[in-house]
Amino acid sequence: MKRIVTPERAGWKDKAEKLGFTFHHLDGARYWDERAYYAFSLEEVEEGIEAPAAELHAMCLELVDEVTRSEALMERLAIPEASRDDVAESWARKDPSLYGRFDFAYDGTGPAKLFEYNADTPTSIYESAAFQWLWLEDLIAEGRLPKEADQFNSLYEKLKARFAELFPNGGFVHFAGVEDSVEDRQNLRYLEDIASQVGIEPKFVPIDQIGLDADGKLVDQDNYIVHALFKLYPWEEMLREDYAKAIKGSGVRFLEPAWKAVLSNKAMLPLLWERHAGHPNLLPAFFEDDPRSAELGNSYVRKPLFSREGANIELVDDGRRAPVLDQGYGEEGCIRQALHPLTRFDGHYPVVGAWMVGDEPAGVGIREDRSRVTKNMSRFVPHAIV
Repeated sequence: MKRIVTPERAGWKDKAEKLGFTFHHLDGARYWDERAYYAFSLEEVEEGIEAPAAELHAMCLELVDEVTRSEALMERLAIPEASRDDVAESWARKDPSLYGRFDFAYDGTGPAKLFEYNADTPTSIYESAAFQWLWLEDLIAEGRLPKEADQFNSLYEKLKARFAELFPNGGFVHFAGVEDSVEDRQNLRYLEDIASQVGIEPKFVPIDQIGLDADGKLVDQDNYIVHALFKLYPWEEMLREDYAKAIKGSGVRFLEPAWKAVLSNKAMLPLLWERHAGHPNLLPAFFEDDPRSAELGNSYVRKPLFSREGANIELVDDGRRAPVLDQGYGEEGCIRQALHPLTRFDGHYPVVGAWMVGDEPAGVGIREDRSRVTKNMSRFVPHAIV
């Protein structure tokens, strides 16, 4: 694994705008960054990223099966008591999943280490699946990458096949998210486009405009009943909304399903470690109130059970505490995970996102930052297998 500095493509911004990738800059700062790329060998991808992703995913499903049978474990994960049956029944029905993304520390010299599993509402799907593939094709065409260069990227094909599998007869599917978030809306548009290619009729509904009709059914902004819903809105928040009590009787088919509330929760990290202590792809992790957390000493990462984009993640290195991006997370509790320093490449710290579609590894997206915590403004950098 190497970080290779390379010139930007001429006119890439115009191409991005025409394709709908309008969030290539966020608040004036560069988000998509093709001034460098990460080069992998095929073995690094297959053995170092793809195989661990598949194994960890299987371990996660085993954990869901255990948690959904245990009132005590669901309480440990701060799943609201009134919604625990919804989560358990979702798993018992085997409600299908569309996708998720593992975040790994990986540098090609040792086993990938799991930081967390973005199992419910991962974004960066468009730039992972589409725009970095176009970058690869352009660099091959320009002779800057060899013709045999490749990318760990079957996201588009697998998402298309998965939508067809989940909705074999097509049908009407709502896609919901925060309307004024450009990044979220464009990620949804990409998924809507893929869904439409297999006979699904997509309709966007702002998440705050989903309501209830007189029969307790979820309805969209035009009072159409919601039968199937892909929501770019996390379960930990949905289960705390006023309409949470209506979810059970709504008959809605949710993507992601309610059982993903177990895996999008950072409490799954100490639970995984407890069951698979010493696994090469796991970091020691404990609940903060667990006396065993003292095993981590004075170097650890403190993570709220629920947080997004690096918010309220605190690095403690030999007792020294790094600055924290405080966005108010942590009320439900925190875990401590062993501090695993990211390898620095040319002054940048990359986190390797390993995508899953259904139960299959499907690609890689890399975010890097000059800080050791990946945040909302961390840059997306393409990759190639060379």
